Amino acid sequence: MIGGISVTQLLILLVIVMLVFGTKRLRNIGSDLGSAVKGFRKGIEDEPEDKEPEKITTEEKTSAAPPKKEEKVTATRPSDTDV
Repeated sequence: MIGGISVTQLLILLVIVMLVFGTKRLRNIGSDLGSAVKGFRKGIEDEPEDKEPEKITTEEKTSAAPPKKEEKVTATRPSDTDV
């Protein structure tokens, strides 16, 4: 008995899940879940704990920003002095 669920109830639940999803889909879900866990563990092991995030200076921010385009202002109607 695990947390109030007996072995027979777990078996019945397993049979219902297999009928709903099918064995092929359950196999795909299991392999996807396993590869996700492996990737997560590898990412945790590769990341050093002492590493600080890179700090970008304001010069680097401004040099990476694209130049601003100047807007052209055109008159759409004549003013009082033009008439």
